[in-house]
Amino acid sequence: MNLPDRNKTEDRASGRLVTKGPPERSSGREAGNLRLQVFLAHGGVASRRSCEQFILDGRVQVNGRTVTTLGEKVGPGDEVRFDGLPVKAESRFRYIALNKPPGYLCSSSDPQGRPLAVDLLSGIPERLYNIGRLDFQSSGLVFFTNDGDFAELVGHPRTGIEKEYLVEAAGSISDEFISAFSGGVTIEGIRYQAKSLIREGRRGLRNVLIEGKNREIRRVFSHFHLHPNRLIRIRIGPILLGTLPEGESRPITEKEMATLRTMINGKGRQHGNRN
Repeated sequence: MNLPDRNKTEDRASGRLVTKGPPERSSGREAGNLRLQVFLAHGGVASRRSCEQFILDGRVQVNGRTVTTLGEKVGPGDEVRFDGLPVKAESRFRYIALNKPPGYLCSSSDPQGRPLAVDLLSGIPERLYNIGRLDFQSSGLVFFTNDGDFAELVGHPRTGIEKEYLVEAAGSISDEFISAFSGGVTIEGIRYQAKSLIREGRRGLRNVLIEGKNREIRRVFSHFHLHPNRLIRIRIGPILLGTLPEGESRPITEKEMATLRTMINGKGRQHGNRN
C-alpha cells in the first residue's frame, strides 16, 4: 500500500487525514510555536476542541501560570501542565480499539473512583484517551489514541461516521417505536433519529446512529418504557468489534486506518470541506 508523505505537514493543517502513516508511527512534529490547544492535542491530552474547553476551565498551566483564555502560544522551551501533570509533544502516535466491559468509565479520571476504561490498556508508554464516549453500563468498541487531529476528525459529527449497536430491551419492541425512532423523536427539546433499525428477535434491535448524542439510545428507549438490558457497540465506521474479548484491546490495523481515512475524506468532500 502506498503510504502518504510524512513531510507534507500542510495537509495536516488542512484537516485532512491523508498524512497519517501506519499505526504507532512517528509523529514527525517539528519545533516551533503552537497554539496552546494544538500543543495539548499533540501531547495526547484530548482533541483540539476538548483542549479548548480545558483551557477555559482553568486546567492548563504554562510556565506556572494558569491560562484561561484561548490564543496563547507555546514553544519548545515552555513548560505546559494539564491538571498539574507535564505535557510533552508525543513522538509516536497510537490507535487502539478496546472492547469496553460494562462498569467502566470513558474518562481520564473520576472523582467517584469508578474503574476507567483507559486503565485496561497495558504496556503502552504514551498517554492515550478515548475518542467519544460509551456510557458506564454499556459495552463494546471504543477507540483510544494520542493523536488529537485524528480524534477531532473521527469524533466530529460532520464526518458522518456510523456507529452500530446491538440493543436488548426489557420488553417487546413495537413497530410504533421503530417508526418513531426512524422518523425522529424529540425528547426534552432534543431531537433523536436513528439512521437504520433492524430487528434482532422480539426484544433485540440493531441500531445505526450517525451523530450519537449523549446517551441517545438509552434516552429514546426509556422514553418509550423500553429500558435496555444490554447495549453493545459493535462497529465504528468500517472497524468491527468482531471477536475481541471484553476488556481486551488491539491496535487498529493499517488497512483499517486506510479505509477510515478514505471514508472521512469522502464525507468531508460531501460536506464541502476544502481538500
